[in-house]
Amino acid sequence: MRVAGKVALVTGAGSGLGEATACRLAEEGAHVIASDIDFQAVVRVAQGIVAAGGNCEAEHQDVTDEARWKELVDAILARHGHLDVLVNNAGIALTGSAESTTLAEWRRTQAVNLDAVFLGTREAIRAMRTRGGSIVNISSIEGIVGEPYTAAYNASKGGVRIFTKSAALHCAAERYGIRVNSVHPGFIRTPMVLDGIASMPAEARAELEARLASSIPLGAMGEPLDVANAVLFLACDESRYMTGSELVIDGGYTAR
Repeated sequence: MRVAGKVALVTGAGSGLGEATACRLAEEGAHVIASDIDFQAVVRVAQGIVAAGGNCEAEHQDVTDEARWKELVDAILARHGHLDVLVNNAGIALTGSAESTTLAEWRRTQAVNLDAVFLGTREAIRAMRTRGGSIVNISSIEGIVGEPYTAAYNASKGGVRIFTKSAALHCAAERYGIRVNSVHPGFIRTPMVLDGIASMPAEARAELEARLASSIPLGAMGEPLDVANAVLFLACDESRYMTGSELVIDGGYTAR
């Protein structure tokens, strides 16, 4: 029970990495607030966690809505008295190069993937600064290395990477006891990754699939549980001496 007694908010928890993370935190004793813009999906996740003996509440949340962030965090504090863990997981992946991406696609990607991480981190600091906590921001290996057909996604995840370090240094300087770390998944079998690959131009998709087959040293895509276990480690007190760190979960893809 590595996070027993902790209250954890996981965004984008209706599927993929968010669902796996919510389930894993609940398995280890956390009271999970699972949020998603797809309320039916996150209700399904919460019901599954409760049926398995865990504690979970489902919340509807558009992570780009500043007012909703404050409302939700205030509600968590009113119901539970504290917030100990925030996992900024919600994200989208729109494919497009620096030449083909529209301004609307660019702005939408930054709003969901980067602006929302800022909003969530700011609200979590407000909630945690009197008793400490852990903020885990889901970036990507695409925030470390580039791909030609994910220009907006690369930019957003690179922003999450360096923003995490800034927030970590701020919280450390203020002696809040809040740790802020980022997780950088590689190619993981989630609906977002699989759908993103499927949406690429045929030639680019074929090139990527061939490269993945030969470039992941461990030989296969990861599973959502691989990332959820990393988040669990950063959420629990075992990682008490880590802040501003990057935890890469990619089967060795970026090791070359």
